[in-house]
Amino acid sequence: MRYGISNLSIVPVRSEPREKSEMCTQILFGEHYTVLEENDKWSQIKLGFDGYEGWIDRIMVNEVEEQSFLQLEENPGIVTTDVFNIVQLDGDYANFLIVAGSSLPHFNPIDRSFKIDSIGYTIQGNSINTLPKTVREVIIENALKYFNSPYLWGGRSPFGIDCSGFTQILYKMAGLHIPRNSVQQSMLGENLSFVEEALPGDLAFFDSEDGTIIHVGIIWEKNKIIHSSGKVRIDNVDHFGIYNIDTGRYTHQMRLMRRLIID
Repeated sequence: MRYGISNLSIVPVRSEPREKSEMCTQILFGEHYTVLEENDKWSQIKLGFDGYEGWIDRIMVNEVEEQSFLQLEENPGIVTTDVFNIVQLDGDYANFLIVAGSSLPHFNPIDRSFKIDSIGYTIQGNSINTLPKTVREVIIENALKYFNSPYLWGGRSPFGIDCSGFTQILYKMAGLHIPRNSVQQSMLGENLSFVEEALPGDLAFFDSEDGTIIHVGIIWEKNKIIHSSGKVRIDNVDHFGIYNIDTGRYTHQMRLMRRLIID
C-alpha cells in the first residue's frame, strides 16, 4: 500500500481517470490519503479525512512512508481558518498561498512551523483560530468569510465551493469531522421538527421532486441560512424551504434539519 499527503494548495479529484471527468472533490494542503490504484497517468486515492475516493494526476502525488501516514491518522494537525494563508518552505524565499481548511501537521505554535513528511514550513499571519469561542460561533464566523465565494461542483475552497463542501470545511475548521456529501451529512445528529428550533450552526437539507437530498446549508440566525448556491449567500428559510431574497421565490424545498453539535 502507498500513501500520500498534499503539498499543493488544491488538488482536483476526479470521478474517473481522465481530464474531462467531473471534479468530485478537492484535496487541500496537508490532507493525507491512501493510493489505491495507479495507471500511467492517474492515481486512485482515498482521503483520510472523509474516506472520499477519486482520481488525481500522478504528478500531484506526494508520497509519504506508512509510519508518517499512521501518525497523520492519529493527529492530522491544526487547521487553518483564515481565508488565505502565506506559507514558506524552509530555506526557500518563495511564498505560496494555502486556503482555509488546510491542515498543518506537527504544528509548533511557538515559531509557527510545521512539517509535511520531513520538509519544514512556516506559516505567516493570524492563520490559526485560538480564541475561546463556542463551536457555533466559530462556524458562523468562518462561514461569513466565504460570503460571495463562487459555487463550484466538487469545490472545497474560497476560489469555488459546493454546498456540502462548504458545510464540511466549516465543521472541519471547528474541529468536527463530517462526511463529504449532503446525503451522508443528513444521516448524522438528531432531527429537528421546526425551523424555530434551529440554532446557528445546525444543518438544513433540501430535496428534489423525487425526494432525493440535493442541497445543504447552515442555519445562521432565526429564519436565515448561509449556503452555496450560485455563490455563498444568505437567504431566508422557513418550513417550505429557501426563499431567495433576490428573485423573490423559493429555490429549494425543505426536507429536514439536523443538529450535529452537542452543546
